[in-house]
Amino acid sequence: MKKHTLVIASLSLVAASLAHAGKVERDFFAAEVTPALKAAAGTLKQSCGCDVKMDVKQDSFQTVDHLRQVRYAAGTIVDNAPRYCNDAPSKAAVCKLKTLEFARTGTTAFKFAAGKGAITLDESSYPSWDMLAAELDK
Repeated sequence: MKKHTLVIASLSLVAASLAHAGKVERDFFAAEVTPALKAAAGTLKQSCGCDVKMDVKQDSFQTVDHLRQVRYAAGTIVDNAPRYCNDAPSKAAVCKLKTLEFARTGTTAFKFAAGKGAITLDESSYPSWDMLAAELDK
């Protein structure tokens, strides 16, 4: 019976530590990532004239450091879309994008097909605006 109680106590501690870590990530997501994604979507709307739905595959991001990459990737959109969308062909290229998904896969890349863009992130980098623009301009 003691062994059984020890196993239950150990599992409770693991669950408690995971719950604590999950809250940190959820709080960071709400405070930092969500506003960054809203800013990126708003910039695309204002500068390029298109509505882009932002989607984060949250289960692929385990830590605040991982989530920080999403914030940085959204920031590159905010920083670069206004100067890129300065003519009709550029706006049309960006507006092919209907949904932008962020996922942590261990590889930094941007892929685009059928209106859906996928930004994948590794441990320490995110796709540059030039990577996004090159794919959208094809």
